Order: sequence, then C-alpha cells, then structure tokens
Amino acid sequence: MLDKEELRSTVAQVLDAEVAEVTDDALFVDDLEVDSLMALEVVVVLEKKYGVKLPESELRQIVTLQSAYDLLAGKLQDA
Repeated sequence: MLDKEELRSTVAQVLDAEVAEVTDDALFVDDLEVDSLMALEVVVVLEKKYGVKLPESELRQIVTLQSAYDLLAGKLQDA
C-alpha cells in the first residue's frame, strides 16, 4: 500500500523543499519551481523506491503530489 505522507517526504527531499510546501495540489512547475531535470530526478527516485516503470507518456500526468500518488497507486495495484 502506498503511503501518501512517505511519498510527500520523498518528493520534498528530492526537490530540496519543505514537506509542508509539497501539498497535494501544489503544482510542481508553477508552485515549487521544478524544472525538467528535477522532474526527471523525482521520477527516477520514485521508480527505484517503488519498483515501477513510468513510461514517458504518463510522466506528463505528474503535475502535483496527488497526481503522482494516483499514478503510483494504480501502478502498484496492477503489479
């Protein structure tokens, strides 16, 4: 089972942001100033941590913590 708070702290750590800044609906690019390199780093860390593969076509869906959570939860459920 995917723990959203664990996901939040992982994303915050990769982005070098405060956990409180990574709200469910904070936009990574607009609110947290995530560039494409940082976004890729987040994806790599999440893939390793949760043992999933996120195809490029799905990466565009990850714009907030909630969208990342939903995508990962679906992947882990299908696994």
